[in-house]
Order: sequence, then structure tokens, then C-alpha cells
Amino acid sequence: MDPLDMMVADYNCEYFGIPRILLMENAGKSIADYIVNNTKHEEIIIFAGPGGNGGDGFVAARHLLSKKCIVKVILLSPVSKIKSQDALTNWNIIERLSKLDNPIDTLELYIVTKPDELDQIRIFEDSVIIDAIFGTGISGELREPIKSAIEKINKSEATKISVDIPSGLDPLTGDIEYDSVKPDVTICFHEIKTGLNITKKENIGMVIIEDIGIPKVAEFYLGDGDLLRLKKRNSYAHKGDNGRVLIIGGNSDYSGAPTLAGLSALATGADLVTIICPETIAPIIKKYSPDLIVKSVPGEYINSKSIDKIIETSKHVDTILIGCGLGQHPETKKTINELIDKWGEKPNFNLVLDADALKIINYYSIKQNENLIITPHTREFEILFNKKFDKCDIFERFEYIDSISNFYGAIILKGKLDIISQQGKYRFNDTGSPRMTVGGTGDCLAGITAALFSQKNSAFDSAALAAFINGKAGEFAEKELGLGFKASDLIKYIPNAMKI
Repeated sequence: MDPLDMMVADYNCEYFGIPRILLMENAGKSIADYIVNNTKHEEIIIFAGPGGNGGDGFVAARHLLSKKCIVKVILLSPVSKIKSQDALTNWNIIERLSKLDNPIDTLELYIVTKPDELDQIRIFEDSVIIDAIFGTGISGELREPIKSAIEKINKSEATKISVDIPSGLDPLTGDIEYDSVKPDVTICFHEIKTGLNITKKENIGMVIIEDIGIPKVAEFYLGDGDLLRLKKRNSYAHKGDNGRVLIIGGNSDYSGAPTLAGLSALATGADLVTIICPETIAPIIKKYSPDLIVKSVPGEYINSKSIDKIIETSKHVDTILIGCGLGQHPETKKTINELIDKWGEKPNFNLVLDADALKIINYYSIKQNENLIITPHTREFEILFNKKFDKCDIFERFEYIDSISNFYGAIILKGKLDIISQQGKYRFNDTGSPRMTVGGTGDCLAGITAALFSQKNSAFDSAALAAFINGKAGEFAEKELGLGFKASDLIKYIPNAMKI
């Protein structure tokens, strides 16, 4: 399991009502149970870091104490550096227990901030060491006193047990850049992390998998944890580095659709959003917002006279969104397909197809395009691919959508339950409001998708995150405004919907 996927599932448990501190409790208890049932132990020495991995160690200490074990906990940082509130809660518990005048239980706590302070820790051959220093969040060079603690652990003859990942080993690649604990056993939670399947056996010892209560819905249904996948913005970035989106859409009857998409893309964080539209509606779109770059082409609909301007503009964007308010005029259909032919099989930008574009595109010309996202609702999908869904259950729908996504990039099948799929990967999304049947919310989704895709998120992540964010913004809008909100109201809630 990718370490990011594990972090996402962990956060999503909270989103679905399972407190993360409960997962920590289950993890710590599973460590204690394994030690009691599978090792000979005179004393247990727990080396803990200031993150969630250390929190697992604190919980293990409490459970081991209840089983009449001699326990020492070495915190390799000041208490003020404990990052996780759940970990801090569990540290406070064992700290209080250690101060009680108790002739039965033996619990000693050490706070180590300098390498020479490790000299006071004696490790005997018949001890058991728990490595709870780092989990999936390791990055950069090993600092003191952690570097010296790992050296001390590895020099000892004690039985060594690592929590989730041996500290110092990259959980994604299995590489060891500086040094790592060499355990006899690694106890993994939920699933084996990717790096453990790649690295050498001597780096991880025997691997045990423990169930800590993460349900499958936390992996397959989108939740707040998935927002961890959003690409972080570089504080040294320049204008345009965070996404340049081009929207091709609108006709003499529909000026709102491309506008809603453009404003949604801006609200999602795209730096530059350009709309190419017919000259008859360009002044209207310009009046909606001075933040949109509006380029007009002759006529009442997109036609062959717009090709040169579109081709030139496409050279300077990251993602192109086609379809919002586009219409299905025969000349528009001819023009869009001619553009796609000119761009070729591997254009220098990503492509999102929505609304009318779905009805006029020659699908053969976009086959096998991994940099493509299509966003049909159920009826559009049925027409496009000649498949009736009215009698299909959710799993039959998914299987068919997944087979289509093998040829046409990522798919967002919009509905009460959105299904997002791309070449074997899939997610479900149930965020949203009953009011999102109002016109324009699909255009908002398209704009969000294009913006995320322009910010170097993968096609699959862009599609999945867009569905979640759009629906969550709708929930915020309903909570604030009731069931009378409009698509234009939804846009202002997009930034908040992107926060965990």
C-alpha cells in the first residue's frame, strides 16, 4: 500500500465517524498483544518519536503495563514537539501513570534530546525493543538524537520490533538513505506498505499484518483525507505556475456555462483562466468577472474561423476544457474534431470533455489518451456507449465504466453516487446536495476538474478530487443558503471545500 494511500485512509476514518485515536488504540494494543504472546521478555523498551508512530508506542506501553510487563519509554524529542494531538493525549496518560506510587507496575519514562543522554538507557539481551520512531512520514536526513538511537538499537542483541515501518526506511521505495532500524519483526497496520515489498528481507525481518479497524469504505469512498493528495503550492512560484486553463465553449444562447466553469477553475486555484467563445457572448462573459481572460471568435457559435486562435492559445496552457455551453451545431462539431486531429495523439496539454463536447467528439480520435478526463452524467454515458444502466447495480455499473476507462482516460460518471474510474482504479463519491440538480453545477465540476488537472495532479486524482470538492461545496451552500442556492452561489464555497 502506498504510504499516502494509508494516510488518506487514516484521515478518511475520521471523516466517516471513526476517531483516529481509536485506530491508534487498536494499533498499540496489537503491538502489546504480539509481544506478550510471541516473545520472551524481561523488559520492553519503547523508542518513540513525536508523531503518530510514537503515539502507537505510548498506547502499547499502557497495554503492556496492564499485563504486568516492565516498560521503559524513551521519547526522542521534547514533549512540546509531539505533533499529533492523539499521540500527546496518550503520552499524557502514561506520564501520569508513571508518577503514581504503584508497587505493582513498573513504568519508566525518559525524554532524550541529546545523543549522550542515551547512555543512561541500558538494553539487555533478553529485552524487547519497540521501534516506534518513524512511520510513513519520514523525510530528509536523520537528526540527533534519532540517528544515535537507531545505532544503539541496531548494536543491541535484544529482539527488535518495528511499528508499521522500520525507522529510516523509505515507506514508498524501500530505500535507506542514511540508516534504519534492522528489526526481527515488522508489524504492519492494515496493509503492507509498498517499500516493504521492494526492500531486502534483512531490512524488515518477518512481516506481520494487523487489522486496526480501517473499513474498506475509507479506501474506496472519497473523504477529507483525499485532500492530502492535492499538489502543494510552491511559495516561489510565478504567475501561471499553478495552472493555466483554457475553456472552449459557449454559443449565442449560453454564456453562463463557460463563465461558471471559468470562475470555478479560479476558485480552485488556477492562476490563469482563458475562455474562447463566440463574439456574440464575449461582452457578457467579460461583465461577469474581470478575472477571466476572454477571447472572442467570429460568429454565434464555435466554427472553423476560430481554429487558428485556439491552436495558438493552446500552446500556452496546461489543460483545455471543451464543452460548457458549446452547443451541437454541425459546424461546431466539425471544428472541434478538426482541432483534435490537429493536436494529434499526444498534445502538450491535458484535455477535459464535458457536456456538449461529449456528444460531438469522434471518440476514435481520443482513444488511449491517458491525459483525458470525460465527465458524463448517467444518461449521457448511456447514449455515448450504448449501455442501459437502469437495471444495473452499483458493481455492474463500475465494471462497465472501468472497462470503458481502459480506452478513454479517467471517467467521472455523475449521479447521486459519482463513480470515478481509470484503468483499474476507482473511487466512489457521495458528497452533494439535492439542489445540485440546478443548472450549472456540472459546469462548476468541469471547471474544478480542469483546474486540478492543470496543477499537475494525475487524471484520476483530478477527477476524483473534483467530484468530492464540488459535492462538498454544494453541501456548504445548502447549509448556508438552503435548497434555493444557485450554481453561482456554490463557487464561493469551493476554497473551503478544499480544506481538511
